[in-house]
Amino acid sequence: MRLVVHVDGGARGNPGPAAAAAVVSTPEGEVLGEAAELLGETTNNVAEYRGLLLGLRRARELGATEVEVVNDSELVAKQVSGAYKVKHAAMKPLHAEALAELAHFRSWTIRSVPRAQNADADALVNQALDGAR
Repeated sequence: MRLVVHVDGGARGNPGPAAAAAVVSTPEGEVLGEAAELLGETTNNVAEYRGLLLGLRRARELGATEVEVVNDSELVAKQVSGAYKVKHAAMKPLHAEALAELAHFRSWTIRSVPRAQNADADALVNQALDGAR
């Protein structure tokens, strides 16, 4: 089963209070699941990776065998696809964990889009952060 996984992460301040979120849907747009989690104090890039991990795990729980990951972080998308190297030491374990999660799927793609095209996942991040106040 192919699912589309919109993921996002954000920190208010960098670093600052952070959250990650994911929205999992069918290719036709039917939302099958959502998830969000508070991360404490961390950076935007760590939050973006944590959103990716959250989304991949949720997709697997829903039975996905193929995933199309959509996010608004060009850095994460290009690192995961291999176009960019992971240079920051703190990011290397998250990158490795993401690749290990992706290995569970028969096939996968990842791409970055403008934030407006990732609005549902972005809204979940903000809801999580706003609820933490």
